[in-house]
Amino acid sequence: MDKKIFAFGKLNFIICGIAVFIIIVGFILMAGKGSSIEGGFEPDIFSTRRIVVAPVTCFIGFVIMIGGILAPESWSKKKEESK
Repeated sequence: MDKKIFAFGKLNFIICGIAVFIIIVGFILMAGKGSSIEGGFEPDIFSTRRIVVAPVTCFIGFVIMIGGILAPESWSKKKEESK
């Protein structure tokens, strides 16, 4: 049987998996309790965690995802050949 050829190597999948994890963490950081006051205002929606840290975390995850997709196939082959 012929060996199946995939578009991505093992290293690409690992990098993409790490990126997905970082993106999920960023969205979890953005989440929080809603306004518990009927028609009121919850000042926690303007916290630094929700406005700065979480979007930067998601952005870093998306950049890593792009790197995982565009990583050259030769990186994976060099790793596999060295084993």
